[in-house]
Amino acid sequence: MSQLFLIAAAVLGGSGVMLGAFAAHGLKSRLSDTLLNAFETGVTYQFYHALALLILALWLKQGQSVWFIASGYLWLAGVLLFSGSLYALALTGIKWFGPITPFGGLLLIAGWISLFVGAIKLGAVS
Repeated sequence: MSQLFLIAAAVLGGSGVMLGAFAAHGLKSRLSDTLLNAFETGVTYQFYHALALLILALWLKQGQSVWFIASGYLWLAGVLLFSGSLYALALTGIKWFGPITPFGGLLLIAGWISLFVGAIKLGAVS
């Protein structure tokens, strides 16, 4: 599991750099401020969760926890839906991508809650 999350962190981090550069240099003159801000929000949240996955992958090398593993999967799904829907909305202008974003946000939040529960349970064992 640790390797999967480490690979995902690398992919999300690397693609986040590329997408951020694309927004700054390729989209700035083509998108409205609102759509460019939406795209940049997707990049920001992708980076936050790439870093979280990196730390989680390193933590999981010390031991497995179902709650921590759930966090990783929830974050991955959340980034795909949250950031992905923002990228799609910004690039296509198709409005029905917008309602997908909150579901991705809920998955990101659920990932953090899962991490919290795992941390509490870890403390209860010690």
